[in-house]
Amino acid sequence: MGKNLFDFKFKNLKGIKPEEVMAPKDIIHEVITLDKLKPKVWINAVEFNNGLKIPLNRNDIVVFVGPNNSGKSASLKEMSSLLRSVNNKTNIITEIKYNLEGNENSLIDFFDKNALKESDGSSIRYKGLGFNIGSSAVKQNWQEKTKGISNLVDVFTTTLTTEERLKAANPAESIKLTSEPPEHPIHFLQMNDNIEGFFCQYFNQAFGIDLILHRNAGGEVPLYVGKIPEAIGSEDRLSYSYQSKIEKLDLLHKQGDGMRSFVGVLLNAFVSNKSILFLDEPEAFLHPPQARLLGKMLAKDLPSERQLFLATHSTDFLKGLLEFDNPNLKIIRIQRDGITNIVNVLNNTEINSIWGDSLLRHSNILDGLFHNQVVICESDSDNRFYSAMLSSINMKKSILGQDTLFLHCGGKHRIPIVIKALKQLNVTIKVIVDFDVLNNQTPLKDIYEMTGGDWNNIKNDWKIVKDAIESKKPELEVADLKTEIDAIFQTINEKNISKEKISEINRTLKKASAWSYAKEVGRGFIPSGDAISAFDRMQQKLKDNGVFVVEVGELEGFVKSVGNHGPKWVNDVLTKDLAEDPELSVARDFILEVNSQI
Repeated sequence: MGKNLFDFKFKNLKGIKPEEVMAPKDIIHEVITLDKLKPKVWINAVEFNNGLKIPLNRNDIVVFVGPNNSGKSASLKEMSSLLRSVNNKTNIITEIKYNLEGNENSLIDFFDKNALKESDGSSIRYKGLGFNIGSSAVKQNWQEKTKGISNLVDVFTTTLTTEERLKAANPAESIKLTSEPPEHPIHFLQMNDNIEGFFCQYFNQAFGIDLILHRNAGGEVPLYVGKIPEAIGSEDRLSYSYQSKIEKLDLLHKQGDGMRSFVGVLLNAFVSNKSILFLDEPEAFLHPPQARLLGKMLAKDLPSERQLFLATHSTDFLKGLLEFDNPNLKIIRIQRDGITNIVNVLNNTEINSIWGDSLLRHSNILDGLFHNQVVICESDSDNRFYSAMLSSINMKKSILGQDTLFLHCGGKHRIPIVIKALKQLNVTIKVIVDFDVLNNQTPLKDIYEMTGGDWNNIKNDWKIVKDAIESKKPELEVADLKTEIDAIFQTINEKNISKEKISEINRTLKKASAWSYAKEVGRGFIPSGDAISAFDRMQQKLKDNGVFVVEVGELEGFVKSVGNHGPKWVNDVLTKDLAEDPELSVARDFILEVNSQI
């Protein structure tokens, strides 16, 4: 009977309780012992060009987020550049503080254990994982370390570009593991069965197939993907017959970029002997589920004694990082304001207040981190219409990018909660609400105060408008209302009432309520004189705080020639020329006013 060699060799993968399994970071610690990691370098603080100084710890995961071209990727490059030399010219980061552990003797000991020594008779060069440096330069760099660590940056840090992480999945050159130092992260998989087993588990979770190391492929050490072959009889993984089975599988380095990038990131993050890793766009080439899983794996299993600096454009990857609730996670949001970068740090308390709300957790609110501004709407129909309007206007003006995110929160009463969450993320906020938000003090008061307003500044004007609307006699009194509804029912011959007839009845009912009718008409329903003046004053103060009340009443008021309501109305309107149709001119002016106050 066949046996799965991972079940035999790596029994921690299946059939054993999680608490009985050594954590990956402990396994890696077992291979890359502390003396091998000595000396180390850590970034203790970073200062940005807006004056913000952020202290850092040696095991932090630091994530840079923000809109496009805000300086996320550039920040990673500049940190590495300043670590190399404090005199290097930078634009976003003005200074870093760093600390080196160990002494010159421990540095030489490090190279003895982690590098190949090559001599031309007069000098010695050290070659290892990502570095090739002369011994004289090593001593000089160490002695002048207050000015930056120069070429030692390549020894203790890795900057993992898109190209480099794809190359990391390529076969490693075969080495003598017992006497030669690792030259490739794959060599660490060879050195410890448990690490190989965990990498197989990671890969299987992401792609549904196994990752297998070929241990006897001649001059190279390739990785294969597929189902782990079963060992028959006395076969083990070095048996000729078993290796033949492996070679019938697919080579990892000939697979798609997603698989290769995923493995490249994990190899460099988990098993290389670097103390700092700079990683730009870890989600590149990955589908959303894999991006989220990668984030979770990094937050959960990143070895201690390692700093990780990331720049991401992916909400899915960010959600994966947040799922594990790593106390060492720091999120730094960057926005550009001319030549200055506005930088804010989001602490765990702020993030957890959002992540702990189930409704917010399953919304797209975190997408706001990657946009210059967010416009909060009441419904998905509002989202679709306003977003499509702005997109069509931008296209007409040949503006290719749209850095405004429209999101809805399922009704106006949820808007204050979403505003509070977005303010914690330091996101610029606008709010669009239907005219009937003026019907009650709540949630209007909460919305205005959450956006920074003082309710006392608009309270009197709001009361004047509200009283004026409610003083207007309904279009239909009870007897007239009954007559109109009876007339509608008399036109129904079918057993079941149609949606069209229901809409007719609803429109009739609105005539019996001042606020229902006001929502259809908007500003035009307010009596002339003091009431309309009060509305205009209040409306301007609301706009000054980024709150826009729809003056045509509601979404459907922008195009009266189209019937229906909600999604069906939007579907019909979106068939029009949004950028040119004369009937949409009011809607265009409205959305441009909302968007102009970025």
